[in-house]
Amino acid sequence: MNLPNKLTIIRILMVPVFILFLLTELGGRFNHLITLVLFVAASLTDLLDGYLARKNNLVTNFGKFMDPLADKLLVCSALICFAATRQLPAWMVIVIIAREFIISGFRLIASDEGVVIAASYWGKIKTVVQIIMIIAVIIEFPYAMVIAWAAVVLTIVSLVDYVIKNIHVIKKGGM
Repeated sequence: MNLPNKLTIIRILMVPVFILFLLTELGGRFNHLITLVLFVAASLTDLLDGYLARKNNLVTNFGKFMDPLADKLLVCSALICFAATRQLPAWMVIVIIAREFIISGFRLIASDEGVVIAASYWGKIKTVVQIIMIIAVIIEFPYAMVIAWAAVVLTIVSLVDYVIKNIHVIKKGGM
């Protein structure tokens, strides 16, 4: 197993530990800091594994499948916890997670057709803003809800952009 794939597995294994600290006070007075460090470290492994895979020509089918799944696990876990603790409205979390399901469905249909759909510019911006939003909620930033609204708007924009650019895949897939 190559290093990028190991980093992806490490990110997946970090999710339950992150959730544990997010939902408890296990870390005492350092709990917010531990939670923040875990989330940032997990997020950075995403950048690092993608960079290493492309730079060293280590792109694998495992990585193509598991890397996006690891990202969704990390982000969606945080969002679900925030909804459960009422740090974010549930409807915001549902909108963001629904977009991920829809895009994953598109990618499955596309892969059946032999088409690989790369992440779009809007999708990348959406991801960065979602990560910033999660950090803002963890550190209890006073304007976290403003960032959350931006994340929801970018989630919707990126979904619409994705559907418009890839509607041919759905049409070709038999719909």
